[in-house]
Amino acid sequence: QVQLVESGGGLVQAGGSLRLSCAAAGRTFTMGWFRQAPGKEREFVAAISWKGLITSYADSVKGRFIVSRDNAKNTVYLQMNSLKPEDTAVYYCASAPNIATVRNPEYWGQGTQVTVSS
Repeated sequence: QVQLVESGGGLVQAGGSLRLSCAAAGRTFTMGWFRQAPGKEREFVAAISWKGLITSYADSVKGRFIVSRDNAKNTVYLQMNSLKPEDTAVYYCASAPNIATVRNPEYWGQGTQVTVSS
């Protein structure tokens, strides 16, 4: 069993930055970030493998978001730069066995709200 707790969300102006954190309790492998905007389906944002050697990003965030992890702290981060109003969503972290299955993760956090004002 894995428990995931996100933090770091908030309100930011367009062009600003936020860093989300996801603290895990239990053994984690590949970690992913997803988001869900009002009235839309949840979508993949980014993922990072266990050792951090493999990362993957949605096209909409490439070059702006950076996913990283600190296994000593069992924590994954999502650095979000150059934020746009369309990045507004609830952001979730998730845990999956490997990078191939990260889009269908086993465990989810409760989510943290990110609001980007124009």
